[in-house]
Amino acid sequence: MLVLARKVGQSIVIDDNVEVLVIEVRGDQVRLGIEAPRSIPVHRKELLEQIRTENVRAATGSDIDTVSKAINKLSVD
Repeated sequence: MLVLARKVGQSIVIDDNVEVLVIEVRGDQVRLGIEAPRSIPVHRKELLEQIRTENVRAATGSDIDTVSKAINKLSVD
């Protein structure tokens, strides 16, 4: 991992076509501006991880398992 120190108004460039600019530092939060071509997706990591988790859950059929268990329980009672 590369660690850089930047001040407000300074930026870093990734692969000649993605620029990350420090917009503001307020307390423990940093506001960043990101300029990238539309062909490069830019996501917040926590949302991307949530989407991946939901996709895995949907692909493994955990919802189907839950419904099947509920149906079996009703059938037994």
